[in-house]
Amino acid sequence: MSAAFRKALKSNQRSHHERSQPSSRKKVGLLEKKKDYKLRAEDYRKKRNTLHALRKKALEKNPDEFYYKMTSTKLQDGVHVIKQLAEETTEEQLKLMRTQDVKYVEMKRVAESKKIERLKSELHLLEAEGKQPNKHTFFLDTKKEVAQFDLATHLKTAPELVDRVYNRPTLETLQKESIKGVTEPRLLKTLAKQRRQQYMMLKQRIEREQKMFVISQKIQTRKDLLDKTRKIKVKKETVNSPAIYKFDYKRKR
Repeated sequence: MSAAFRKALKSNQRSHHERSQPSSRKKVGLLEKKKDYKLRAEDYRKKRNTLHALRKKALEKNPDEFYYKMTSTKLQDGVHVIKQLAEETTEEQLKLMRTQDVKYVEMKRVAESKKIERLKSELHLLEAEGKQPNKHTFFLDTKKEVAQFDLATHLKTAPELVDRVYNRPTLETLQKESIKGVTEPRLLKTLAKQRRQQYMMLKQRIEREQKMFVISQKIQTRKDLLDKTRKIKVKKETVNSPAIYKFDYKRKR
């Protein structure tokens, strides 16, 4: 009965509030309340304890102590910095792997490879940049023949056509038949420019096809990892190749 009476009495009591800042001291800001003091005191104690723990750790540090994190950090201008690991996947690869399925990527890769084959059949890679130049060795009997050797005479063609890799007719053919195709220098330059552009397009398509192949392999690897079979990572993933795992042999029923 007394407990209920005390509760009823408290409900009618006046609630006391902490006084606010007097009007004469408003220029110094808000008056600190107890809850503000508690927060400030708690923050101060936390910082003091942290500094004390760090000071103690520095005093008791063993110079020969080893941590595994030391293998992934380095000292740069007196500051420990985490080593930058080799990039495993590019932003473009991550975006494709998250949004597209392996079947879609493989379909695009096959389409690119067909376009590459079509371009290769048209260009024949006769004047491609980076292609290893062909070698043609001539064997002569004496040093006098070597000194008097003339390539155009030996090949029985005009001196202007010696540097050509393809379509190098002999003098006899030139006398019998008329020259077919473009002969004007301006048009020849235009054709050479178009050929260079086609080679550049072929190079870009080959690079795109290789990227698609790597992405499809990475997606397939992530699908294979969903299997609960025990596995060991043999090789880490890189930008140009997926990770390699060795799975435990599981007998099929």
